[in-house]
Amino acid sequence: MLQIIKSRDGRDLDVLIAGDMNSDTALVCHHGTPSDATIWSNWHQDALENQLLLIAISRPGYGLSDRKAGRTISSVPEDVEDVLDHLDIHEFLSIGWSGGGPHALACGALLPNRCKAVSSLAGVGPYGEPDLDFLEGMGPENVEEFGIALQGEAPLRIWMEESAEAYRTISDDDLAAALGGLVPEVDVVALNEQGLAAVWASSMRRCFTNGWDGWIDDNLAFCARWGFDPSLISVPVTVWQGDLDLMVPFSHGEWLLKHIPTSKPRLEMGHGHLSLVADCKQSIIDDLTSFLQS
Repeated sequence: MLQIIKSRDGRDLDVLIAGDMNSDTALVCHHGTPSDATIWSNWHQDALENQLLLIAISRPGYGLSDRKAGRTISSVPEDVEDVLDHLDIHEFLSIGWSGGGPHALACGALLPNRCKAVSSLAGVGPYGEPDLDFLEGMGPENVEEFGIALQGEAPLRIWMEESAEAYRTISDDDLAAALGGLVPEVDVVALNEQGLAAVWASSMRRCFTNGWDGWIDDNLAFCARWGFDPSLISVPVTVWQGDLDLMVPFSHGEWLLKHIPTSKPRLEMGHGHLSLVADCKQSIIDDLTSFLQS
């Protein structure tokens, strides 16, 4: 079910709650960019079978979540904590896909007494690090988008109004074509034959309910300092990454593995940004829940 929960500063948080409603352990899911909480709706049964309460929060500016202008990656754990407290949940696992990856890591870094483990699924690395060429290996659409994001909010908003309007009403069948050079063939198959197009297109249409703010603020946050040091993360982290990914290149996963001392690799050859999750979903869940048993 979808529910509005208030943050500590009075903002509306758009929250998907599913899975095992009687569990005292949560699976906190961080969506990609652009998207919203509902992209995790098809993980309900998996959470239920593993006796986890699924919680997904639309980041500020997406869906029905109020904007928080100037937010950073490290802003999100406060919202997570507010939702957990509202639901009287203490312990959780943190999982983030794509643009949700850094936010999942932020929960591990900043809420170590509550977060038991983190999974980064094709999660983006930090911008501005000397040993990570952030744009190298990305598809042309992402190179253009981040290039404009580095110029600031005003040019980025203009670009979205001129170039991204179609995403507001994107159909399931049109999504793969709209993503263009960001999706290798394995990801086209994941979209059109494994059901991801229906889930992501629906989430994309909903995420722009109140405009572009969520997408804009995500991109600005990705181009700024994260607000925490990945090398100080003390909870277990699994880094999942496909070598054919054109949205978040393989080098981002390698950087995370190099700089997070508690991380372990799941580098999946022959997978892209979407097929990674479509084909490895059960393994991702099994790996994450194993940390509750150890």
